Amino acid sequence: MVNTDNKQRCWWCGDDELYQHYHDREWGVPVHDERDLFEFLCLEGAQAGLSWITILRKRDHYRRVFDDFDAHKIARYDESKIADLLGDPGIVRNKLKVNGFVKNARAYLEMLDQGLTLDTYLWDFVDGKSVQNKRTSAQQIPGNTVISDAMSKDLKKRGFTFVGSTICYAFMQAAGLVNDHLIDCYRHAEIQQSQ
Repeated sequence: MVNTDNKQRCWWCGDDELYQHYHDREWGVPVHDERDLFEFLCLEGAQAGLSWITILRKRDHYRRVFDDFDAHKIARYDESKIADLLGDPGIVRNKLKVNGFVKNARAYLEMLDQGLTLDTYLWDFVDGKSVQNKRTSAQQIPGNTVISDAMSKDLKKRGFTFVGSTICYAFMQAAGLVNDHLIDCYRHAEIQQSQ
């Protein structure tokens, strides 16, 4: 899709300014920061059954009310804090998803206690380097892959929730474990060259 700035972008961001900014600056850029990886993992889970733009529009509020995705703080949330969150219209008020953030924080901290970071753990699924796909159409982009299947299975075994294979693949796309910008999108080559 060519926009007013004459840049060819992936179809999914359309002409929405927030979506375009996310597409241009974040989506597909390799992420190695622990907090950012944890945030992406949680928010991809929050997206389940919804569109990403819904979560993206609420992301700043999520950051405020979830202590900037500090897993140590989230792991200590009690029933009172969860009740407050479930009353907050600035997030998706789904009890399973809110409790899922707490469960994921605890599972993540357990990984850290075992000496394993999210950065090392998640990037090991792609041998430490972003997979450079060369897709020409939206129809070629899968909902899940063998790698996202394996990631999902292992995350669940470690106690994470809202980490089905489709969610894991969306996470892999967002956090740059795969480059799924279409090859005619200007960001595809930029991300490929940054590797």
